[in-house]
Amino acid sequence: MLKIAAKTRSEAGEASPRLPEEVRRLGWVSFFTDIASEMVYPVVPLFLTAALGAPVVVLGAIEGAAEAIVSIMKGASGWHCDRLGRRVPYIRLGYGLGAASKPLMALALAWPMVFLARAVDRLGKGLRTTARDALIADAVDARMAGRAYGFHRMMDTSGAIVGVLFALLLLWLLPGQYRTIFLLATIPGAMAVWLTFRLREARKEAAGPAHACALEPEPGSAQAMPAPGDKPALARLVLPANYWWTLGVLGLFAFANSSDALLLLRAKNLGWDDTQVVLAYVLFNLTYALAAYPIGILSDRFGRWRLIIGGWLIYSLVYFGFAEASALDIWWLFPLYGLFMALTEGVGKALIAGQIPSERKGTALGIFHMSIGLIALSSSLVAGLLWDTLGPAAPFRLGGFVALLAALAAMAVAFKTKRRVVA
Repeated sequence: MLKIAAKTRSEAGEASPRLPEEVRRLGWVSFFTDIASEMVYPVVPLFLTAALGAPVVVLGAIEGAAEAIVSIMKGASGWHCDRLGRRVPYIRLGYGLGAASKPLMALALAWPMVFLARAVDRLGKGLRTTARDALIADAVDARMAGRAYGFHRMMDTSGAIVGVLFALLLLWLLPGQYRTIFLLATIPGAMAVWLTFRLREARKEAAGPAHACALEPEPGSAQAMPAPGDKPALARLVLPANYWWTLGVLGLFAFANSSDALLLLRAKNLGWDDTQVVLAYVLFNLTYALAAYPIGILSDRFGRWRLIIGGWLIYSLVYFGFAEASALDIWWLFPLYGLFMALTEGVGKALIAGQIPSERKGTALGIFHMSIGLIALSSSLVAGLLWDTLGPAAPFRLGGFVALLAALAAMAVAFKTKRRVVA
């Protein structure tokens, strides 16, 4: 029998509580999944255009539709896993669909089959992501949520690094043999699915208020929740005001946060060759992976908002830097961008999850993922339009400016939600 989610004993002076088994297993699941995903991701554009002869506009349409599927499914699956009261079935199905998409890609004879494979993969991602994040939130006390999400982001990003390096190696060893690479990517994907069958549901506490330390700094503060009432399905949509304030400011920043592909295109635009661009991507992921876990621990100790605001200020600096950069500047901008990701990605999830009782965490995280995903999609479309019409620097100037606005708004929301919790 697996050990389930021991709560942290910070009041008793335990400085470094051990992460629950489920959190560590989910980290390894994401590690192997990201190896498989990043083995495939840089190869798909080559396969579509070189092997199947699809126009570039088809690639854009496939990726746009895929991200829309992810965003919508994250919201729906979060609400439904709360209603079912279980997370693990969504995790298993989601990772299973992701693994199945790799051989499906290898069988593609025309671009509509690639679209189907990507849709299956993204459907799986949408099903599993919210349930996985909710299981992490269920498994740990809110006061160590930053540590748990930081560990998960470290493992996820480490898998991405290994996957990108495998992709480079296989493209060198097997030039043009894209179908073989897709089949090889099935192996780490299958390992991830196998690990999901060793997961168990986290033991939930009796319904009651969640710790509000994610909303800010006072460990152990509590926030009252509305009573579920006579209609549990509808009651799950009733979330505290602090949640909506927090989601609003995170959504504002999401509009600044356009696709990372723009950063790679900007490096290419400044004269970098393909190998340099991929190495910069690896450098970004390496910084992210190394910093995510210790920063998650710091967020538990010093508060989420401080780190998020600092991360957004770094993001603003990076984007203004990309707007005015020379080719040499790219080498320091990418690692700084990795630091921004470490400061905000897992910490943002901890900020959201720490406010909500376990029976509503799936719904709250689902709304968060869906909203941020759809806003980020619109941000990428706007950024692409600005690039085409005003030049490569324009989307980065917009992103840097909106990130500054979001940091200022976050300061106000952090103060407001802290006062509300104290009151």
